Amino acid sequence: MPYERLEKDVAMMNESGINVVRIAESTWSTVEPQDGVFDFSHIDRVLNAMHKGGIQVIIGTPTYAVPTWLVRKYPDVLAITPTGPNRYGPRQNMDISNKNFRIHAERVIRKIMEHVKDHPAIIGYQVDNETKAYNTAGPAVQQLFVEYMKTKFSSLDKLNKAFGLDYWSNRINSWDDFPSAVGTVNASLSSEFARFQRQLVTDYLAWQAKIVNEYKKPGQFVTQNFDLDWRGYSYGLQTEVDHFAAAKAMDIAGIDIYHPTQGQLTGAEISLGGDVARSMKGGKNYLVIETEAQGFPQWVPYPGQLRLQAFSHLASGANMLEYWHWHSIHNSAETYWKGLLSHDFEPNPTYTEAQTIGRDFARLSNKLVNLKKTNQVAILASSEAQTAFNAFSFGWGAKEKWNDIARPIYDALYRMNVSVDFADPSTSNLEAYKVLIVPALYAASDSLLERLNRFVKNGGHVYYTFKSGFSDEYVKVRTTRQPGIIQEACGMTYSQFTIPDQVTLKGDPFKVGAADNIVKTWMELVTPTTAKVLAYYEHPVWGTYAAITQNDFGKGTATYVGCLTSNAVTEKVLENVIRKAGIWGADQATRFPLITKSGVNQQGNMIHYYFNYSATPGTITYPYKTGKELLSNETVQSNKSVTLEPWGMAIIEESR
Repeated sequence: MPYERLEKDVAMMNESGINVVRIAESTWSTVEPQDGVFDFSHIDRVLNAMHKGGIQVIIGTPTYAVPTWLVRKYPDVLAITPTGPNRYGPRQNMDISNKNFRIHAERVIRKIMEHVKDHPAIIGYQVDNETKAYNTAGPAVQQLFVEYMKTKFSSLDKLNKAFGLDYWSNRINSWDDFPSAVGTVNASLSSEFARFQRQLVTDYLAWQAKIVNEYKKPGQFVTQNFDLDWRGYSYGLQTEVDHFAAAKAMDIAGIDIYHPTQGQLTGAEISLGGDVARSMKGGKNYLVIETEAQGFPQWVPYPGQLRLQAFSHLASGANMLEYWHWHSIHNSAETYWKGLLSHDFEPNPTYTEAQTIGRDFARLSNKLVNLKKTNQVAILASSEAQTAFNAFSFGWGAKEKWNDIARPIYDALYRMNVSVDFADPSTSNLEAYKVLIVPALYAASDSLLERLNRFVKNGGHVYYTFKSGFSDEYVKVRTTRQPGIIQEACGMTYSQFTIPDQVTLKGDPFKVGAADNIVKTWMELVTPTTAKVLAYYEHPVWGTYAAITQNDFGKGTATYVGCLTSNAVTEKVLENVIRKAGIWGADQATRFPLITKSGVNQQGNMIHYYFNYSATPGTITYPYKTGKELLSNETVQSNKSVTLEPWGMAIIEESR
């Protein structure tokens, strides 16, 4: 801060209804300015001021940005990556497995915890920040990987066979000769190293959580602010973290969600991030630890959008909303990542709108927090499949990664107001869902594919995309006809694939028009055995092959999409699957830009949110039991029309 104004900040926070702040993360060089010299005065000052102002505090461990003295004394704390040693300056440049880093990280965490643990303002702790392995791959990490592989494989013969390492003389005949995984051309080995790096993250976060748990008081929580794949904003599933495994050490999941605004605001990123966070802990509510207030210059919200965004988070099951950050800073890397206040610290339209959010949160929280959501559709998200699929993008000349396959599917479901969870292969309750969406399950064990077959046989409905079932968990391609084990449920096979060149779907079977009736990037030459063909390719040579099939198997159906389709076709095929599963209902009468979400509140009543992600008014017909619109306190009768203002919303609680 350029000058002292803490009392004024607390007063302005109180005026806007802010009741929680997060402090202390990334402040290691302030807490410990020299090795073993500690100064907690800034933490004490803020903790005491917040407590006096009635604002609760989450303390973050400061370990994601290392101090200069640590690097000077122990240069090896900086990660060695495939492009060489990191330099000091950026955050998150360290090797999280490094012994010297761990020793000093533990010390500073314990010193902070010992100092603050009895302060009455603290409600919880955040361990580290958006943690990943940061591509650490130096000699020390490679040696840890060798030990990991020794544990996983009882012999080099088994490893060589599983990974196909005889090719190009990559065979490893002695553990002492184990090469760095950085230079490998073997996707089995590179994918296993990526799995190992994700395990480093899981272990590191569990290690920090264990330390903090020694000090926390009953009723306090430990969380982590997981982030998502980044495309200039939060885009899809994080490739570098196994969210489901890492979240096990947390009491409650946290998420950072950043998204476009203004004319590009759709709410899809808010919804996706919330669904991921909620699913990390088996459907439990979660914390939005970071989202933008103003953010990048292109993200300054239009009037009404900050409110729309805030309640959109609650509608997905969030129990807290925090902005990164309070004020706009005057130095360094995030000078133009603007906070709730601008650089002048004065009230502005975004801050004024936040005041309305604070008032409504205070008034309505009892009705809106702890929203319980029960969904019948889940997207199967496998870190192993994601890494393996991404490893082979060079093999077919495409720029698409796994998230480029999965995100359009999610967006199509979102536009249709079909709510989803995310599941991973370790999820124990897959059978609780009626529909499983399986994007590019490129690497999967026999047992997982057999489980998916049983899911269909027992009455479930699966939507597969191309490249599913292709290889085993070690990225070894199966020697059967593709798609391997799941061909039993899918009722189709293929042995060849190609890149489409002016290929469409024969006869525009989904009535989407010429511009959308196209095949992009990839196509498998599918031959049905028992499956019904939903679409053939239109091409003078490939026209005898199926593009999309659907097979009745046991009590359920398996739909297989053997090519990359337009968003319009994706939506039509998904609608077909949802209808077959018998879960096409009243909410599907509403379509984007009008979005609806629902859940059961603490009083046991259904809450229905309706959002208008548009600059023009919208109208919905409320199809449920008579209820009360909570923002206006007006009664809404069943089948009554409700008008939503531009970037507006309604929240209706059903009456008992």
